[in-house]
Amino acid sequence: MGVTCFSQEFTTSVSPSRMFKALVLESHNLIPKIVPQGIKSIEFVEGDGGVGSIKQTNFPEGGHFKCLKHRIDAIDTMNFICKYTLIEGDIIFDKLEKVVYEVKFEASSTGGCVCKMTSEYI
Repeated sequence: MGVTCFSQEFTTSVSPSRMFKALVLESHNLIPKIVPQGIKSIEFVEGDGGVGSIKQTNFPEGGHFKCLKHRIDAIDTMNFICKYTLIEGDIIFDKLEKVVYEVKFEASSTGGCVCKMTSEYI
């Protein structure tokens, strides 16, 4: 089985530290409030949010998916990097073993940040 990789990036006027806090450290509280029609809840089913923790994302009834589980593989709060792996869920695991993600927030010359995301489908 091969590996397929995707990369994307976007720029925002928000600082890297604020983006990292919102989308990594506090995502379980913030994201369901921002998109309640798409995400019902996010909860830790193992751990407290540190490396090795498992986070479950629950979707509203009637959607395409019921839930997904991600394992946090690395968190670098000094460099604003997070690596995590999709390990379980109502998604195409009959064709995939796992999906590995890396999210990085870098300072931009305009005072905001560049958000760089990569995903590897294995």
